[in-house]
Amino acid sequence: MIPIIGLSGRSIRSIVHKHDIEMNRAKSSGKPRKHKVNEDFFKVWSHKMAWVLGMFITDGCVSKQLNRISFSQKDERILRLIANYLEADYIIAPIYSSRTTPTLMINSKIIKNDLKKLGISNNKSLTVPFPDIPEEFLPSFIRGVIDGDGWVQNKGYVMNITTGSLDFAKGLLSVFQTWKLRSEITTETTQANHPIYRVWVKGKSDLPHLAKLIYNNTCLNHPNSYKREFMMKHITENQELKEV
Repeated sequence: MIPIIGLSGRSIRSIVHKHDIEMNRAKSSGKPRKHKVNEDFFKVWSHKMAWVLGMFITDGCVSKQLNRISFSQKDERILRLIANYLEADYIIAPIYSSRTTPTLMINSKIIKNDLKKLGISNNKSLTVPFPDIPEEFLPSFIRGVIDGDGWVQNKGYVMNITTGSLDFAKGLLSVFQTWKLRSEITTETTQANHPIYRVWVKGKSDLPHLAKLIYNNTCLNHPNSYKREFMMKHITENQELKEV
């Protein structure tokens, strides 16, 4: 418009605002999206969306200044899977002395806002609530949380999830209790005097039952992890004991 009308961009914007004309900012910049991503991913519930949301709550970060979210994971297979689900370019942040874990970056104001609607902000580690998740997708969400911040004992029948948010810990406990699992919350304090909450599931029959619930979804064909291996091993052991 500038060469056609002969006015500066600032003058054009002034006239637009004066006449209360809504501007399409996505097009007015004239800059196409540099990296692709499905910006509607967190708008519709699915098993894949629920799993990625669980991963993000535990291993994700919301930028305070930029329209960016990121996932940090030692296992790059997980990051590639997340990028695949989000239909996003696989953009890994540069490694520095202060950041040695592979980090997948997603640039999108829409996705950042959709996560905010779910209660996830840049200070989520201490304040994130337990999202209002449709019951159908709870197992996939819990699986994502365990894949992110879960710990599974190798030889025993113990699993826990660590979080800095009491609301989130209580939400996890409520789900486990609804599933009739032997569960509890314990509290520790960090050196910086911040509380840490661990949500536990314990029991020779409880852990196999949890494994059946979260790994029963055939549409989530994820790479094997030691957590899944340990939990599935308990299912096999229980079946062998019943057959004896």
